[in-house]
Amino acid sequence: MVSETSCPPLLLINVVGLTPSLLGEATPRINALLRNAAMTSLQPVFPAVTSTVQASLLTGLTPAEHGIVGNGWYFRDQAEVRFWLQSNALVQGEKVWQTLKRQRPDFRCSQLFWWFNMHAEVDAAITPRPHYPADGRKVFGLYSTPASLHQTLERQIGEFPFPGFWGPAAGIASSRWIVDCAMAEFQLNRPDLQLIYLPHLDYSLQRLGPQDPSIADEVRAIDQQVGRLLSFAQAQGARVMLLSEYGIEAVRQSVSINRLLRREGWLQVRQSLSWELLDPGASAAFAVVDHQIAHVYVKRAEDVARVKALLQRQPGIEQVLDKPAQRDWQLDHERSGELVAVAAAGYWFDYRYWLDDCLAPDFARTVDIHRKPGYDPLELFIDPAIRFPKLRAARRLLQKKLGFRYYMDLIPLDTRLVRGSHGRLPASRATAPLLITNCGLSLPDQLPATAVKQLLLQYFLERPHHDPANAKELPCGEPSL
Repeated sequence: MVSETSCPPLLLINVVGLTPSLLGEATPRINALLRNAAMTSLQPVFPAVTSTVQASLLTGLTPAEHGIVGNGWYFRDQAEVRFWLQSNALVQGEKVWQTLKRQRPDFRCSQLFWWFNMHAEVDAAITPRPHYPADGRKVFGLYSTPASLHQTLERQIGEFPFPGFWGPAAGIASSRWIVDCAMAEFQLNRPDLQLIYLPHLDYSLQRLGPQDPSIADEVRAIDQQVGRLLSFAQAQGARVMLLSEYGIEAVRQSVSINRLLRREGWLQVRQSLSWELLDPGASAAFAVVDHQIAHVYVKRAEDVARVKALLQRQPGIEQVLDKPAQRDWQLDHERSGELVAVAAAGYWFDYRYWLDDCLAPDFARTVDIHRKPGYDPLELFIDPAIRFPKLRAARRLLQKKLGFRYYMDLIPLDTRLVRGSHGRLPASRATAPLLITNCGLSLPDQLPATAVKQLLLQYFLERPHHDPANAKELPCGEPSL
């Protein structure tokens, strides 16, 4: 039943990588919010990766139910690995805005830079979507609903800084633009629920690790941008819900699970020009790696036990989940691998399958999130072996500007550069994601990610609005500052 008292709009701000351990002197604006808000520890689903957690937040379902088993997976009928897809139809189950629109036909929702954003049944959406002309170029661009929305906003606030969203230049510029975008879009459409994705901390935490002294500066930078949104929400009479998807833990070494499978004869490659390409359809077993988890696809059922035994002997692998174990972890979906490997603390999985770097595919040294058969955090780095990286980048950009084919070969192959990763369940509440809100709802001491949808439904449908000043009296976990 809809409350007789209408609720103020709600800004749901996803600050990726934020944990209680990062709150303190570097977060004065978030600290100010906490003085009149409730905070709880958020228990992520497994795997704790972007697409999976976001799908659970918005559907209230587990990965076994909504089918987003990672940021990418193997499409068996196409014999292809696909990462970072955007169609919202891939998320199975009813999303929060669909439930709300059934109850309140006039309900309006905007989704800004959350994943699986294309063709979602929201009133406004913006997501990265480059153009790929027939001559092989990649031209940065956005996709929006309505189709002209991103053009309207870019005329108002400037072009989206695409290189700042992912790659070696990724940094605060993209999150700053998204904040500008959120404020402009809110004033244009005034949605009831606005979903905002701020990725900045994800970059620095993976590059440097959570213990690096300079992380405080990165936290301070995102706190400043969050503060702009908090001030804007207050001026607009809106409430906020600030959360994160996962925490990032320190790592020191990667596990080359596909190299292991290749050496044992399970994985096959094919020669392509002067390099090697993974051949999933010809492989008896191979891994789709995703930070600290890997879906291992085994073609023949009779081979599963042998592959599992091989992986269990590999240092850096903590657990290997077969299908019965995946049911216990709520990951038993047809898109999941026959096995799911979980990295040990301090380790992560790289996608490398070649045994000689001279045979690495051309895309390995570029930012190419759709061609690589696994997630590659090395795309956040410039190869330190390049003596004059800015000069090389300038030369490649000149080639692009002149219309020539170009090869932005700046990315290293040395996995030792990566210092932070995620995907495992958090080791403690201090390193777990969090949820902070001033919308006047009671919060338990710990909240499953699958319960966030119900929390939103409660705010918009079931309860009258409460003064956020009273939120601090709610039974919730106290922040560790």
